[in-house]
Amino acid sequence: MSTLDRLTPGTWTFDPAHSEVGFVVRHAGISKVRGSFHDVSADFVVAEQVEDSSIDAVIKTASIDTGDESRDAHLRTADFFDVENKPEITFHSTSIQLGGGEGTITGELTINGVTRTVELDTEFNGVVVDAFETTRAGFEATTTISRKDFGLTWNAAIEAGGVLVSDKVVLNLDVAFTAPQA
Repeated sequence: MSTLDRLTPGTWTFDPAHSEVGFVVRHAGISKVRGSFHDVSADFVVAEQVEDSSIDAVIKTASIDTGDESRDAHLRTADFFDVENKPEITFHSTSIQLGGGEGTITGELTINGVTRTVELDTEFNGVVVDAFETTRAGFEATTTISRKDFGLTWNAAIEAGGVLVSDKVVLNLDVAFTAPQA
């Protein structure tokens, strides 16, 4: 039995205490800013055949945290996430291909009211039963998106040339789910 076969069919629940939904973006062309979202929910519906499974996730944009409150406040404005009018980022998978525990999850990512298809390079980290007899599954996934593709176009020119915020954003997911209750 492969490790993917240890995914019991049913709805697996996102475990926010043991997960991180993060991003990296280049700042001023010389450094990287890392951030994450703390209010995330997701369901992983595992089918009899893993490739028939699906993932749906909702990220509350107001929960953004880059470690700098002033920057986070700016990111919550209409210049970026417009949390008052567009409070959620959503993802709905359309294809799960994880042969041998690695592969691609393809889906519809909606940011700022704009939906684009993205491919997440994904690694299945396995299934374990923890010390409290909870069955958990872990995944790592990454993709790179263009901010502009999602209508996130705010920027500022810098004196030396270039812009303050790069267009390219790397999304990094390190997530855990708990098994359906028997």
